[in-house]
Amino acid sequence: MNKGSGRLFRWQVLTLFLMAIGYTGYYFCRSNFSLVLPNIIADLTAQGMSVADAKIKLGLVASISVLGYAIAKFLMGPLSEILGGRRGFLIGMLGSVAFTIFFTFSGSLPLFTLTAIGGRLFQSMGWVNMVKISSRWFSYSTYGTAMGFLSLSFLFGDALARKTLSFVIGLGYNWREIYWCSAGILFVIFIVNFFFLKETPTEIGSEEPPANASNLVEGDASNPNLQISKIVKILLSNKIFVLICLLTLGTTIVRETFNTWTTTYFSEHLGFSHVEASSNSAWFPFFGGLSVLLAGFGSDRLGTNGRAAIMSYSLFLSTLLLLLLAHFDFGQTRYWHVFVVALVAFTLLGPYSYLGGAIALDLGGKKGSAIACGIIDGVGYLGGFLAGGSIAKISVVFGWKGAFTALAGITLLSFLGALFFLFEQRRVTAQSFDKSAFEPSLELNSKKS
Repeated sequence: MNKGSGRLFRWQVLTLFLMAIGYTGYYFCRSNFSLVLPNIIADLTAQGMSVADAKIKLGLVASISVLGYAIAKFLMGPLSEILGGRRGFLIGMLGSVAFTIFFTFSGSLPLFTLTAIGGRLFQSMGWVNMVKISSRWFSYSTYGTAMGFLSLSFLFGDALARKTLSFVIGLGYNWREIYWCSAGILFVIFIVNFFFLKETPTEIGSEEPPANASNLVEGDASNPNLQISKIVKILLSNKIFVLICLLTLGTTIVRETFNTWTTTYFSEHLGFSHVEASSNSAWFPFFGGLSVLLAGFGSDRLGTNGRAAIMSYSLFLSTLLLLLLAHFDFGQTRYWHVFVVALVAFTLLGPYSYLGGAIALDLGGKKGSAIACGIIDGVGYLGGFLAGGSIAKISVVFGWKGAFTALAGITLLSFLGALFFLFEQRRVTAQSFDKSAFEPSLELNSKKS
């Protein structure tokens, strides 16, 4: 490795770190809602609303805000191509800070809903712009590893946010003060990224690493002015891309359900105090973080079919664990429930992280990665829309047993889709796939010196 490639490697590591810290900051302004849900429910019941009505209506707020997030995702891919990844990433941070503060001045469900939607609109700019930046900084042979590390920002970052904010809750601060704390943390992170994050290696005098030569959006170099509408048409006409969208639909429903309702489930069903429930909810993203690291690194090592194979095995295990959570009697041992929830995260979130990360980069290349990511995540969060109000209604009518059984059905369908993806990948590989496009590498910078 010569001096130039060593310098590029150091900047790649710094860029990963800055983006991971940045997206962790987004989660301080996102995880706070589920943590303070019991407090907001208490405020609404103090105003005369029943606990069941408050729970369902706040679930609807969560669902509507996720719907806004989903719709925005479809727009953020093209917008990222116009603004550039760095600028979009920073704008999203500032908007999230502003609407987190606005939310604290809401006193009614309509205002809660409007400010929650506004916050999620800006939060939708985070991940898609990180994917855009990553397409410029990293080689195709390390997409799994790079995106696995970045996925820690929505898993370990989520865990860090929950642990930090649950500590603040334990100090006796009310939910509005928790939101102000979240906004302040993200604003400090914005300042750091503003001064140090770069859009592309060309800004430090280095060349960009190569994209996957088998990406669907041909013309990364030969046709740099390829129209956005053409990119969208290319992606949506490919059956593998459509299948990936369906897979993210199912896995996002499950993930968003646990993100929104884990604290409430631990408090309501297991009898944990609010602080205990908030703290234990952090195990879900923590074990998910371990999963994405192993899944990302493993998929780069396994080659062409690695991501599809890992997805298939993991989603099958997720189905079994959700059925266990729904139907097995753990007796009086509350922490077995916490442990199984953590295992669900371990089997679910590794495959989930592929869909809008490494696979979006594989299929979209430099020119279409942000658009591919926006479409994949947008479809996924349309499914996440069901995780608020719908799961709340199921849990009220059928209990948590019914809710977990429904989620097990979703992961079973996702497992079948992942199997089809694996068989299709093997078929294409057997026919004419260029295996050299997926050669593993231990270095983030795989460009030969």
